[in-house]
Amino acid sequence: MTTPAPRLQIEPLDGGPRRLHLFSVDVEDYFQVVAFEGVVRREDWDTYPSRVESNTDRLLDLLAAHSVRGTFFTLGWVARKHPGLIRRIVDQGHEVASHGDWHRRVTRMSPQEALEELRNSKAALEDASGQPCFGFRAPSFSIVPGTEWAFDVLLEAGYRYDSSLFPIRRPDYGYPGVPPAPFWIHRPAGSLLELPLATFGVAGMRLPAAGGGYLRQFPDAFVHRAFREAERENRPGMFYVHPWEVDPGQPRIPCSPLTGIRHYRNIHLMLPRMERLLAEFRFSSVAVEFARELGQPVRGAAA
Repeated sequence: MTTPAPRLQIEPLDGGPRRLHLFSVDVEDYFQVVAFEGVVRREDWDTYPSRVESNTDRLLDLLAAHSVRGTFFTLGWVARKHPGLIRRIVDQGHEVASHGDWHRRVTRMSPQEALEELRNSKAALEDASGQPCFGFRAPSFSIVPGTEWAFDVLLEAGYRYDSSLFPIRRPDYGYPGVPPAPFWIHRPAGSLLELPLATFGVAGMRLPAAGGGYLRQFPDAFVHRAFREAERENRPGMFYVHPWEVDPGQPRIPCSPLTGIRHYRNIHLMLPRMERLLAEFRFSSVAVEFARELGQPVRGAAA
């Protein structure tokens, strides 16, 4: 049984008919990955050949083939560099949300720095998309125990939901004890809808199975199990992928053997594995599935 996280005041979301699963994309370029921070300086990002447009277009084509609407958690940096990409995302019926401005981890920022980052990314995304930006996902899921102030900053910056919490216990990320189903986080400044990443339970533990890395590293059944469990429990599962995960031809960044395995292994298998996932399960965007909780539908995101 899940024990509520002691640092958070949370409330389960109202019940109702089972919602569709949630498909999300963390829109960042291949050289902006946190694991490469020690090799690629932010000041040098403009010197690397960008591939985020072509890779995101591959994902847009895949979603169109399966009639799926998704939520694209996008860097403000990407919105400023590639505003046409943001317009294509919106024009094809998807939602644009924030992945921060410069892909900085919450654990590496002060509250004031985070507030500036969140406001800047929100402004850049809204300018490029022409639609409100309601949602946020922290780079590397870096809202962890001890950084609960981030929810206050999100509310101050005008966000209505977050999708940063992994209900698992890991050294590098995770917020053990929170429910695997969507829930409200209540703070003095207001309430924020939380949409945790997909997991499944084994022997009283929760294992992560939400994203592209897990779909690349393990057999299909590992990730599919999380979405079947969610369906049995009448709740949506949140999936995520990065555009660089469908790009076998991306330039290789020097890195440790372990990072190389985590980043590059089975990239050539990603598109067919995603085809099978989308064929078996039904997905939608946060904006469509949680329009009532967000207070209004997001323009351009209707299915």
